[in-house]
Amino acid sequence: MKVINTKIKGLKIIKQISHRDKRGSLREIYIKKIIKWNDLIFDYATTSKKNVLRGFHFQSKYKQAKFVSVLKGKIFDCVIDLRKTSKTYGKTYGIILSEKNYLSLYIPEGFAHAYYSFSPENIIYYKLSNYYQPKFEDGILWNDQTLKVKWPNKKPIVSKKDKKLRSFLNFKKTYRSL
Repeated sequence: MKVINTKIKGLKIIKQISHRDKRGSLREIYIKKIIKWNDLIFDYATTSKKNVLRGFHFQSKYKQAKFVSVLKGKIFDCVIDLRKTSKTYGKTYGIILSEKNYLSLYIPEGFAHAYYSFSPENIIYYKLSNYYQPKFEDGILWNDQTLKVKWPNKKPIVSKKDKKLRSFLNFKKTYRSL
């Protein structure tokens, strides 16, 4: 397992090891002694169909660091740095995560998170530093022009809830930062 730093402080790519033979494969996803993120306390998985876009989501209280892996399929994973004191505040970072490239993304607290699904079936596994608190969930509009994210599809399948999320400008007025 290899940890790769990105240009955004705290945001890390994890290159995992996979062992394959004629029966299938075994993939090492998370090794506490290597990654040393002792605060990851909550796991869950999501499934998404092809052309689905989820996000950008965050919790205004009970912020969550996230460790994101794709067990099946392929996604374009994207984050926004919402940490006001960060040199990269308001900047986005995107990466392809898939069952074939064995990459995961560690996202520190203070980021909004979104992803777009390429495959007919996508299974995404998360380890988080805090529990899900629906009343503190919020987000930023996925296609906000000020963010300049180059999504793979200009007309993805987006939930009604995500279509109503606020702009980045509105986020700055409401929260200033996370």
